[in-house]
Amino acid sequence: MPKAIKQTATLGGSADDIEAAFYEALQTADIEKLMACWADEDDIVCVHPGGPRLIGIGAIRAAFDAMFANGSIRAWPEGVRKIESLASSVHNVRERIEVLTDQGPREAYVIATNVYHKTPQGWRLVAHHASPGTLQEAQEISETPHLLH
Repeated sequence: MPKAIKQTATLGGSADDIEAAFYEALQTADIEKLMACWADEDDIVCVHPGGPRLIGIGAIRAAFDAMFANGSIRAWPEGVRKIESLASSVHNVRERIEVLTDQGPREAYVIATNVYHKTPQGWRLVAHHASPGTLQEAQEISETPHLLH
């Protein structure tokens, strides 16, 4: 019988706990743990870099199932910036992704926004929106002219 794996992230507590559980589930390709991070609402949304907007638990699960068919996603959140209120928390993160190439492992970056709501089940993810990043994402720029896009 295999040894039980100690789970360092938990689904109780804060939005930070849910975020830790989400990234741990990505790194271990644990679809059940990953889906437990999401709110049980019809309008939850997920956008992967360069991908379409996925709405609802079924579409989100199918996308992660397809990604996990190729193994785990070696992603680590860094440089987390938070805007918090009593019932919601918005985290903007720089995800460091380990990508296997013909030349061996390389690092890539993704910029993601994770939105958490406090639900009757506790804090849960309601939106994950990720965009491709560049090597410049390893640095933060906080003093720039304000430009609208």
